[in-house]
Amino acid sequence: MERTSSIMGFILPILYLMTIQLACNGDTHFDSLQFDREALIDFKRGLKDPNNRLSSWNESNYCHWEGITCENDTEVVISIDLHNPYSLEDAYENWSSMRLGGEIRPSLVKLKSLKYLDLSLNSFEDILIPSFFGSLKNLQYLNLSNAGFGGVISSSLGNLSNLQYLDISSNDFFVDNIEWMVGLVSLKHLDMNFVNLSLVGPQWVEILNKHPVLIELHLANCNLFGSIPTPSFLNFTSLAVITLSDNNFNSKFPEWLVNVSSLVSIDISYNTLHGRLPLGLGELPNLKYLDLYGNNDLRGSIFQLLKKSWKKIEVLNFGANNFHGSIPSSIGNFCQLRYLDLSSNHLDGNLPEAIKGLENCSSRSPLPDLMELRLNDNQLTGKLPNWLGGLENLVRLNLSNNKLEGPIPSSLGTLQHLEYMVLGGNQLNGSLPYSIGQLSLLNTLDVSSNHLTGTLSEQHFSKLRKLEDLNLNFNSFRLNVSSDWVPPFQANSIAMASCHVGPSFPAWIQSQKNLGIFDFANASISSYIPDWFWDVSFDLLDLTLSHNQLQGRLPDILTFSGVLYVNFSFNLLEGPIPLSAFGVGILDLSHNNFSGHIPLSQGESMSSLTSLTLSNNQITGPIPSNIGESMPNLYFISLSGNQITGTIPDSIGLLNGLQVIDFSRNNLTGSIPSTMNNCTDLTVLDLGNNGLSGTIPNNFHQLWRLKSLHLNHNKLSGEFPSSLKNLSRLVTLDLSYNNLSGKIPKWIGTGAAFTRLSILSLRSNAFTGGLPVQLANLSSLHVLDLAGNHLTGSIPPALGDLKAMAQEQNINREMLYGVTAGYYYQERFDVSSKSQILQYTTTLSLVVSIDLSNNKFSGEFPKEMTNLHGLVILNLSRNCITGSIPENISSLRQLSSLDLSNNRLSGVLPRSMSLLTFLGYLNLSNNNFSGMIPFIGQMTTFNASIFYGNPGLCGAPLVRKCGDNPGGKTANDDKDEDHNGFIDEWFYLSVGLGFAVGILGPFFVLALKRSWSEAYFSFVDEIVYNLGLERRRSWRRRRTHG
Repeated sequence: MERTSSIMGFILPILYLMTIQLACNGDTHFDSLQFDREALIDFKRGLKDPNNRLSSWNESNYCHWEGITCENDTEVVISIDLHNPYSLEDAYENWSSMRLGGEIRPSLVKLKSLKYLDLSLNSFEDILIPSFFGSLKNLQYLNLSNAGFGGVISSSLGNLSNLQYLDISSNDFFVDNIEWMVGLVSLKHLDMNFVNLSLVGPQWVEILNKHPVLIELHLANCNLFGSIPTPSFLNFTSLAVITLSDNNFNSKFPEWLVNVSSLVSIDISYNTLHGRLPLGLGELPNLKYLDLYGNNDLRGSIFQLLKKSWKKIEVLNFGANNFHGSIPSSIGNFCQLRYLDLSSNHLDGNLPEAIKGLENCSSRSPLPDLMELRLNDNQLTGKLPNWLGGLENLVRLNLSNNKLEGPIPSSLGTLQHLEYMVLGGNQLNGSLPYSIGQLSLLNTLDVSSNHLTGTLSEQHFSKLRKLEDLNLNFNSFRLNVSSDWVPPFQANSIAMASCHVGPSFPAWIQSQKNLGIFDFANASISSYIPDWFWDVSFDLLDLTLSHNQLQGRLPDILTFSGVLYVNFSFNLLEGPIPLSAFGVGILDLSHNNFSGHIPLSQGESMSSLTSLTLSNNQITGPIPSNIGESMPNLYFISLSGNQITGTIPDSIGLLNGLQVIDFSRNNLTGSIPSTMNNCTDLTVLDLGNNGLSGTIPNNFHQLWRLKSLHLNHNKLSGEFPSSLKNLSRLVTLDLSYNNLSGKIPKWIGTGAAFTRLSILSLRSNAFTGGLPVQLANLSSLHVLDLAGNHLTGSIPPALGDLKAMAQEQNINREMLYGVTAGYYYQERFDVSSKSQILQYTTTLSLVVSIDLSNNKFSGEFPKEMTNLHGLVILNLSRNCITGSIPENISSLRQLSSLDLSNNRLSGVLPRSMSLLTFLGYLNLSNNNFSGMIPFIGQMTTFNASIFYGNPGLCGAPLVRKCGDNPGGKTANDDKDEDHNGFIDEWFYLSVGLGFAVGILGPFFVLALKRSWSEAYFSFVDEIVYNLGLERRRSWRRRRTHG
């Protein structure tokens, strides 16, 4: 009994203590739950919640509150998920209204069991990440992406040893050290996209390499630069995903990645990696995704790369690089390939006629999973292979801008999943298969810029119910549909430029209610524009009806809701200008018969207008005085070739964004307004062929961006303006046909003055004095015209040092300025050649000319000029030049026109002149030459008139005989001389334009018939001009498939 009592005496105290402990534990649990509630309530107090998202955070059980998750047994808070339910891709109003903001209070630290915290897609207005986040010891998931945090990232985050997922992307952080990440020993997923890491340096690889469990690493758009460092030892044993896209890496591809066998996805697109791509990438056993797009200079043989196994590859993107070679037939082994992009490289050769590897795939069709194939912008040749029609799951196909030829296979019409087919910019011929009309899911069809022909009927579009973008531009299609045809589609874009659509305006357009782009340029339409069209076009973004024969008048007011581009140029439209085109950004009404004044009322605003082209009409009256106030965003204006009168309004100076002003070929008077100096973005100012007077403003030095300045054919006076001295970017300066006087300043060609000048014309003014030797420093000068002045002294020998003239100009560089949205000012210049004035535009860069005629130059013929091997035109006529023609004149083998008439030249004509194979014009009249004319080679093509006024000359073609004149004996062994001269060079340019057939015929005609030579040059000029028009249209075509 005593023993029992003693035992009970021992047990009862223990039971009592246990009861007290349980009671205490119950109180502790209750206190913990109360702490969690109070912590959440305090956390809410610090937040801004404009849309009352946290309305459920009331007296109810907090485990049921919005965004709160509790542990089932203990009811402690383990998760807070308050991310914005709307993403940035949703409507801004929705995302903005649901944003949380404010401050984050330290009461969160009381949530001892918190494992998950997501505050992404909110707006905390650049507050710091709270340092107390480092005390959330149990946190495993932290997402603060796109939440508006900023400043320095707290190093206390490195205390989160249990953290597995960290996303702090798209915030405005200042980061110069990431060593705190070493403490994140459990980290599996790191996303720092769009965080500036430029100050971190190359140690980022070593730091992250200390995380052997890291699976995903995302560092896109982080301003990382230089090379991707090689870690001292490879510890990325679990790494499956690495994203380094959109940085500034400019090294070779990091070969150490080839040794990370766990890799599934690699994205290093949009950097500047270079060098050869290691073939070992194709052997990575788990690789499914490889994106190297847009590095521009990664190299290698695509044939060798694609012959690797790539066992699991699903996405392969080598686009926009420098890969070469052909595509191997073994590509059929990529059974799981879904996306292949080899665009914008240097691939050549034919597409394989057949592909191998079908036996390795479960399907009988080639590349059974392929959904997108992009081979555009290469140099692929040959025909489209039939296996393309067997890609049964293909959704998008882009083969544009290659050299593919032959017909479009009808089998493409069997690709029932196809939504996007772009074959433009090739050499395809034949007709469009009827089967294309069976592609019921097709959204985009682009076969533009090919050699396709034939008639397009309603059957070609019969089942294209989902078609939105149709581009048939620049083919020879003839549209033949019934007048009451209603297409099965509602298109956003229809382009049929250079197709035969007319003569009537297409009535079926009336059914299209969603049109955004309408391009029917050069479509053989010769009717009036129907009234219903203005209702259809109300929502257009791009309206092009140029180069037709449209008649009648446009509505007095063109009103659009969103049109950015309107082009009615090159038609027969008449009546007043409908300038009140609300919503229009670019308006081109040039080359029509519009008349009357420019209708711009006082106070009227056209703030949307950025480009206005009204050239070559019959517009009269003045430029509106309020043009500067009414069109504040104008960057391009051309009113040339009209009958506009009055002065240039001062308000033009308010258009400080103007890049191009072309008021040439009008009847403007008065002075050049000094307010123009405010147009500091000007690259072109063309006021030529008017009646402007006064002096050139002395504040033009502020127009430092100016590249082309034309003030020719006016009544300007004064000396050469020193205000032009600072125009270091000037390429063309034309002050010809004015009343300018004084000396040509010596500062031309010194320092930064005119270092880029290519064309200088001071023709027909009243300049006096000598020719500054500093002109020889103009290293880019290839046209110099100082004719018709009062210049004296000798021609400086230094002119023989003009570098641009010493080289043969074989490459045509179109001189285009103010290029924006496909619109530009094309440089033009009048060149005196062969006793006539010819205007050059597209081939102007090939003209190399010196014209010093009609002055008072004396002294001997400068022998140094024979160093100018690229010279095409040389005119020294009507001066007082003495001496003889140098024997080595034949070194000017590009010379097409030579005029030395009306001087005091003497001596024997050098026999080497007969070697100037391409000399089409020669005038040596009224000099003192003597001896026998070397009537051999090219000299046999000229008649006697070019030698008149030289009483000492004799022999053919003159009637005067030479008699016995041993000094005049000529050689007869130079009849077939060098044919690689200037005309030949021009001819080879025409080969590039498609004139490969018939080389010899035009060559001999040009060489032997000088009267046809100039016609040929004009012909080439016109062809290049027309190609320029096509290129401008092509720019707009490719906007939609960029």
